[in-house]
Amino acid sequence: MAKMRVLPAIDLKEGKCVRLLRGEWEQETVYGSDPVAMAQHWVQLGAEYLHVVDLDAAVRGSDGNAAIIERLCRELPVPLEVGGGVRSISRAEHLLELGAARVIFGTAALSDPETVREACRRFPGRIAVGIDARGGRVAVQGWVETSERTATELAREVEEWGACRIIFTDIERDGTLSGVNVTTTCALAREVRLPVTASGGVGSLADIRRLYAEGPENLDEVIVGRALYAGAVSLPEAVRVARGES
Repeated sequence: MAKMRVLPAIDLKEGKCVRLLRGEWEQETVYGSDPVAMAQHWVQLGAEYLHVVDLDAAVRGSDGNAAIIERLCRELPVPLEVGGGVRSISRAEHLLELGAARVIFGTAALSDPETVREACRRFPGRIAVGIDARGGRVAVQGWVETSERTATELAREVEEWGACRIIFTDIERDGTLSGVNVTTTCALAREVRLPVTASGGVGSLADIRRLYAEGPENLDEVIVGRALYAGAVSLPEAVRVARGES
């Protein structure tokens, strides 16, 4: 297995850094009122890339966190990927102009695939697609609704569109610390050639070890959220495990 990269998650809601339980809007834990300071903390501990989600944009269509995203991009010495409510070319372009290294489309991959295809053409190497699944089916609209499409079907299509990466989240595990669904994540990664990021449920270093040991070469990133904030996982140790150093 090649080295993996660990991405701490910065989830923005009403200007605060939060984590949701299984993506449920009301099941939040606030971990700080200064997302930039939190992001700087993770960088100091070894983060080489950050995963940022604008929850308000995802669920409400609000752009109230734009100033924070701009500060994150401007003040941090590492690149960011940004998702949440990205459903148009103009929104993707705006986030790229703010400084995002890559932008993540989610719901639009199902509701408006031509927009995502066009974004991939216009911004090559900078458009990722988040595939969030519940029971193997793709969830949309900030995880509020579940479609009939399977995650594997969508992953194959996304690859054809020219996306640079798939970010796969098992919603049932997200924010629970119950462990990554390694089997499902690895199976999806083997269906495509695109780089794949694992997300949802990391609860211990053992999860990262399993992904490193069992994942195919293209499963090269893992997002860690609540486990870092709750102290269940040490970021420096996670980085070493993901590199195969311990």
